[in-house]
Amino acid sequence: MIRPLRLVPDNTRIRFMRGRFAGLIVSALLSLASVVLFFYPGLNYSIDFEGGVVVEVRLPAAQDMGVLRDAFRGLGLGEVSLQQFGSPRDVLVKLGRQAGEAGARNTVAAMLAEKFPGSEIRRLEVVGARVSDELFHKGLLATSLSLLAVLVYIWFRFDWQFGVGVVSTLLLDITKTVGFLGLTRLQVDLNSVAAILLLVGYSVTDKVVVYDRIRENLRKFKTMPLRELIDLSINQTLGRTVATSLTVLLSILPFAILGSETIRGFALVIIFGIVVGTSSSIFIASPILLFLGQKRLRPALAAQDSRPAPAATGS
Repeated sequence: MIRPLRLVPDNTRIRFMRGRFAGLIVSALLSLASVVLFFYPGLNYSIDFEGGVVVEVRLPAAQDMGVLRDAFRGLGLGEVSLQQFGSPRDVLVKLGRQAGEAGARNTVAAMLAEKFPGSEIRRLEVVGARVSDELFHKGLLATSLSLLAVLVYIWFRFDWQFGVGVVSTLLLDITKTVGFLGLTRLQVDLNSVAAILLLVGYSVTDKVVVYDRIRENLRKFKTMPLRELIDLSINQTLGRTVATSLTVLLSILPFAILGSETIRGFALVIIFGIVVGTSSSIFIASPILLFLGQKRLRPALAAQDSRPAPAATGS
């Protein structure tokens, strides 16, 4: 009889909470470094946030995206981003901020006529700073509202200690993801905002799985110390956590390797976020819950530990 493949052995007894201080310290240092990277050298914003020129081109025949990208980069119009949409002949080109629309149109039209005769510029728009600022603020608002919704959801479903643990960990996860964008110089565009929102949802789901088991075990093992109970709960859900994370990683990995420039950046952010979100469920969210809930989730045990030891009596 063939046994099913198990990524994690049954009945593991890893004492994760032994590394709670190390996990929190490393997380804090990484988040601090991410904040520094956010300000210096800063993020590599795309024209979604910096402003620029959007050109919709219809080619006479489908072309290799690498050849097209090199052709537009040769114009000296700054940053270039290409995205195929609709038919294989339709390409959306995003260029850096230009002095005027007319000059950009003439430059692009001349290059297309020379290298891709029969091409048609169907639309050319200049995205100004006002529009890009509005997109940035809407992206920031969407992320803030998602965190607020998570806090409300966890607060109603669990005790407040669980809600604080999840939201604090999510903030650290998002900070590290922003630091990853700053370190790798990947373009920050609306796809990046979508990736961060997706990671918020994934990370919350992963933490709820662990917290749900902790809540069940709190009712089941009423005399077990909270530290041991959290270790037990993490070990019980470890197989599911690893299997889920690995499944998502394997599904997104081909996009990171073979995808276009835009899709590759989106996929890399997702992969980084999954690794960070999965590890933070164990080494960040759980220790925070241990510190906040030591006296409130196990009040009888905390009171027992705080009692003074009985004085020794002489014989």
